[in-house]
Amino acid sequence: MAKKDTQLKAEQAGGEKLTIYDYEQRYTKRQNVRGAKFFMRFAAILIGIVVFVCLFFVAKEIYELHPYAGYSAAGVCLVLYIVLYIVPLVKIMRTGYFVTNVNGFTAREAQKHNRKLRHEIADKIIDLTAKVEGVGWYDSEAVGRLAIAVKTGDEEGVKNTLTELYKGSVKKSAKELIFKSSLRSATYSAISQTAKVDTVLVAFINIQLVKDLVFLYGFRPSDARLAKIFARVLQNALISYGLGGMNIGQTVVQTMGSAVKGIPILGTAIAAIVDSSVQGLANGTLTTVIGYQTIKYLNTEYRLQNILDGVDVSETPVELEEACTELETQLKKKKKLAEAV
Repeated sequence: MAKKDTQLKAEQAGGEKLTIYDYEQRYTKRQNVRGAKFFMRFAAILIGIVVFVCLFFVAKEIYELHPYAGYSAAGVCLVLYIVLYIVPLVKIMRTGYFVTNVNGFTAREAQKHNRKLRHEIADKIIDLTAKVEGVGWYDSEAVGRLAIAVKTGDEEGVKNTLTELYKGSVKKSAKELIFKSSLRSATYSAISQTAKVDTVLVAFINIQLVKDLVFLYGFRPSDARLAKIFARVLQNALISYGLGGMNIGQTVVQTMGSAVKGIPILGTAIAAIVDSSVQGLANGTLTTVIGYQTIKYLNTEYRLQNILDGVDVSETPVELEEACTELETQLKKKKKLAEAV
């Protein structure tokens, strides 16, 4: 990809404009659009099922201890499920995305769609910076230039300023969001020490992180890439469940042998500390991976739409004339062959 971008810059420097055929050859992949949307939704449903089942069994365990407490726990679990999973998921799915996987037939519409989305993102960033005091996500000077570019209809100014923001303050803010989410995931997992609760926490925090990054950037990854992110969230939740069910600490204590045989309380404490630290670190790392995978996809698709915006999708009169001449020549050849037979 880096080699292709270097070649593209060399062509642009030489005054050559990338054609849609060049773009299609370099950046377009065969993709089943309906299939990508289906797998994205399917992965989201699977995450929802896993989380719902874990919450159900948590409420059931509390119910077995005390019925009224169980009913209360069920209500709380339902509210948490809606607020921390359904709502963020809907917000992610409803956010617009750049269309970059195009061909000669769809490129022009994609350019129009992407141009409109860029302006929507710019308006959101300007509005958020003006109305929310101390948000600190975006560089104020760059946002000021962005506002001027939008007001004056300077399309290149909008593109260049958004690119500056994504490479600067947005990137920094994204890293801060990832770190905070990873720290929460590690801390909560270390405290909970329950496989089902760990699973729910990891799923909730991962989905919330994706939602926050999408809100920060102003657009979401495409269906195909979002399906991969959801699949990773599901994988993280299942790994977390597996870690929660492992007695890592007990294994460590057993290897220590006689050193802790005479102090059973010490052995139990060591086991608990080791289990919590391993689970916390693992779940925090998994959350970090989700965050960086998300911003990688967002940056890739923003870069591709910028390239696509500069692509020439119209045929020149010379190319059209050559195509018509070639067609006429071939038809004459076929006609002569038919007459000869």
